[in-house]
Amino acid sequence: MIRAENLTKRYGDTTVVQDLSFTVRPGTVTGFLGPNGAGKSTTLRMILGLDAPTRGHATVDGRPYAGHSAPLTKVGALLEARSLHPGRSAYHHLMALAHTHGIPHTRVDRVLALTGLTHVARKRVKGFSLGMGQRLGIAAALLGDPATVVLDEPVNGLDPEGVLWIRTLLKSLAAEGRTVLVSSHLMSEMALTADHLIVIGKGRLLADTTVDELVRASGGASVKVVTPEADRLRHLLPDARFTTEAPDTLLVTGLEASEIGRAAAAHAIPLHELTPQAASLEQAFMDLTRDSVEYQGAPA
Repeated sequence: MIRAENLTKRYGDTTVVQDLSFTVRPGTVTGFLGPNGAGKSTTLRMILGLDAPTRGHATVDGRPYAGHSAPLTKVGALLEARSLHPGRSAYHHLMALAHTHGIPHTRVDRVLALTGLTHVARKRVKGFSLGMGQRLGIAAALLGDPATVVLDEPVNGLDPEGVLWIRTLLKSLAAEGRTVLVSSHLMSEMALTADHLIVIGKGRLLADTTVDELVRASGGASVKVVTPEADRLRHLLPDARFTTEAPDTLLVTGLEASEIGRAAAAHAIPLHELTPQAASLEQAFMDLTRDSVEYQGAPA
């Protein structure tokens, strides 16, 4: 279990993380989300003892990370996949880590196989692609068979097969009762992978909830309506909000499909399609963090 209590980090006059408290529980995949500059990386570094909080504290299984006698066997982490010696092979990189904790070479072989790197284990990592580097970083995180896994943007550089692999891996780790905290900017992937979400913006907690609850609370569900009399139907639904996808296609928000259907039937408006559209995690995230975005582009 990871517990953050009133975490605050200041650099001079700039507050990067402000009074941040949350708990990451075992048995679930917890997504850690936020716009660029939200303080996610700083928070992860404080959890892992790489940055000292200005105030507050973070613990893993009741202790600060540095308080564990063999931290690699308690917490496996991937923050920067390319932080390794380019002249070493994947095998020797992992063996160097294993020697620091008395981890047997059989475990090195195991994580190389688990991450699909056995066939390149003796190659120097300077020749690795971004995706292969990510796999090696994940192998290092899992080397100590830890009960807690912290991964920062683990799908960067992975091809579709690799993305599916990491999704399956994270779910299986959680199913084994491990604590899994993963940050990502890919909302579609988080929607498929995470059970719980912690969302921050400008260093503050915005949401600590499940994926379903966040999407439902956003109120972003809509109804796709296809009709040759779209303009006429629009005037009959003054309480709804509309997005026009095509001259005959509307996305209607604020009304149920049944209400739209009844209004259309009452005025003999033909409907070629009337389909409820589920709200997306991406839209819910955008709505929640709209006021916390550091850089916002102007409309095209």
